Amino acid sequence: MTSPPSSSHVAESFPDLVIPDRDFADATAVADWLGDHRNPLTDRANTSGALLLRGFPLATATDFHACVEALDLDRGHARFSYRDSLSNAVRIDRTDRVFTANEAPPEATIRLHHELAQTPVYPRHLLFFCERAAEMGGATALCRSDDLYDILAKRFTDFVRSVEQHGVVYRHVMPSEDDPTSSMGRSWRSTLSVESRDEATARLAALGYSSRWLDGDDVEVLTPPLPGTLALADGRTSFFNQIVATRSWRDCRNDPEQAARLGNGDPIPLDLRNVIAEQTDALAIDLDWQVGDLAMLDNHRVQHGRRPFQGKRSVLVAFGARA
Repeated sequence: MTSPPSSSHVAESFPDLVIPDRDFADATAVADWLGDHRNPLTDRANTSGALLLRGFPLATATDFHACVEALDLDRGHARFSYRDSLSNAVRIDRTDRVFTANEAPPEATIRLHHELAQTPVYPRHLLFFCERAAEMGGATALCRSDDLYDILAKRFTDFVRSVEQHGVVYRHVMPSEDDPTSSMGRSWRSTLSVESRDEATARLAALGYSSRWLDGDDVEVLTPPLPGTLALADGRTSFFNQIVATRSWRDCRNDPEQAARLGNGDPIPLDLRNVIAEQTDALAIDLDWQVGDLAMLDNHRVQHGRRPFQGKRSVLVAFGARA
């Protein structure tokens, strides 16, 4: 096989589906094939926004790690790991490239979002792998943000123009220790890779954040204004942000009402965020996982989220290169 076969391509689907048209002996053979076809596969992911490989003999985090290495989305850049990121989610490293998607409780809905769009550093691509499918629920929701932008730009023209002009500022409170009961419970020590408050304050200042220390050794942070839209290579525009996700930034430290505002200081009312979320959900499709599924997402074009679930579920993630 010299290229992904046309018989394995469900044209114009979202996600774009690849299924094997021959037997693969094991995960090593799959990884070798992925390495041989990394460029056309990545191109297809960029065009569709999401590429799903289904029916390949993959089962473990080690298998997934080998596939991540073979696809080589770093393309000569330094690896981008969970530990390197400013993700506010608690995750567990399974290898030095692969980690759990989110340790939030199964009853929690993780709202649609672009990965790490609430930080200055985010991955260009995401890779997902289903190690264990939930007994019920647990789909990964997907939404194309270029389609969303087109709708919002017509329906909320002034607001979208303000987002483009001023960007978005995000606020949240980091705990001193990881809080796995929260979808945004990663500690400031882990997030910033520091041990002391002085180190944390200095790191936040270097990132352009403002900060304020609170009782209990928690820290309130405000990002600098970050882009709320993104120009794509094909001439379209993506509604690239975490405005919808901030609706669920609620725990014992955080209040969604305060989680997002425009870069000029104007509020983004929760009512407006709710309406945008309704439109986002209307465009979303659910990726119902099967064991062994591997998906590549263009983080510039596609938002993702997680539906609640019952039973055990293990979906693993790896970041591509920093955008």
